[in-house]
Amino acid sequence: MTNKSKSIIILLLVFSTLISAKNYKEIPWLKTAIDRSQEQLLAASEKYKAGKLNPRTFENGKINFANFKDWTCGFFPGSLWYMYELTNNVKFKKDAEFYTELLDQVQYRKDTHDVGFMLYCSYGNGFRLTGNENYKKVLINGSNSLMTRFHPEVGLIKSWDKRKEWQYPVIIDNMLNLEMLCEVSKITGENSYKKASVSHADKTLENHFREDNSCFHVVNYDSINGKVISKVTHQGFSNSSAWARGQGWALYGYTMMYRETRDPKYLNQARKVATFILNNPNLPADKVPYWDFNAPNIPDAPRDASAAAIYASALVELSSYVKNGKDYLDAAEKILISLSSPTYLAEKGENGLFILKHSVGNLPAKKEIDVPLNYADYYYLEALVRFMKAKEISIN
Repeated sequence: MTNKSKSIIILLLVFSTLISAKNYKEIPWLKTAIDRSQEQLLAASEKYKAGKLNPRTFENGKINFANFKDWTCGFFPGSLWYMYELTNNVKFKKDAEFYTELLDQVQYRKDTHDVGFMLYCSYGNGFRLTGNENYKKVLINGSNSLMTRFHPEVGLIKSWDKRKEWQYPVIIDNMLNLEMLCEVSKITGENSYKKASVSHADKTLENHFREDNSCFHVVNYDSINGKVISKVTHQGFSNSSAWARGQGWALYGYTMMYRETRDPKYLNQARKVATFILNNPNLPADKVPYWDFNAPNIPDAPRDASAAAIYASALVELSSYVKNGKDYLDAAEKILISLSSPTYLAEKGENGLFILKHSVGNLPAKKEIDVPLNYADYYYLEALVRFMKAKEISIN
């Protein structure tokens, strides 16, 4: 075959790919989702920039903000990074840099396990998309801070301090802080970060799950020998109930840990959690769950769009690891279509400039009930990015 013939074949293949690739504008729900998300985020980032304020939620007619001590502080800048990735609009990049760099002090915090949420959603996405060396340094420093909360004799990263009712509490949410440690292990070549992540994931797998593969929210360990003292569901309906967002953290966490380790037990657990969620008789037809799968007032219980967004993002990734992945991808698409409908997607300029409506933060504490939340928006955008890549959908 001549070089000319090879060039023609390559050109034909490229042309064929361009023709077959879908554009997001051809899919009505997706066009609405992306266009509305752009409108809301552009308006929000501009509105709060002068005051260096990072929006968390819109409740009782006013915006509540997240400073660098708030576990949710990384989600708004993370949303801006995802919108930059989706659109290649430099305005989003500049805004993402501005809001990310407001969180510089987080890297030195040793009093919270949420450093992973706070830094990886912001600096982590920024480093992934720009390669900024300063962002890498922040991630390394933040991981060193997080590692001070890992105690080898217990084998887990401690979640909360100063809780008299628990000695060594570990919450299922903590699974997502492991992603930063795994990334920093790759960046530095230092295995201790990943080793701690695997230890944490293994012990959580051993103790957090019930026979039906739902999970507790909190497991309290003995701080000396690491034995389980008690298991509770702090933010759910009861200790025996399945708190919806907690199931999302479990699904996402073990899908991510399979990506990082290729250990089949993590993939197996992710699939078990997915089965619990998707086959649950209390999961509504639109696949946006009630705040707790065992809430007493179903079908009148509040929905949690944040949990649905986490499910969608995790399911898209999970779909790429198994032979029958189409089932998971289809489920993710159904969730995204629901979240992109008028029921959950805010009108332009409304909803405190957040993207999604109808999330629940902490119902037992009577906080953030049926409100927008910055992490609902973050995982919604992440799910859209992942979905478009999985479906080879173009934005240009």
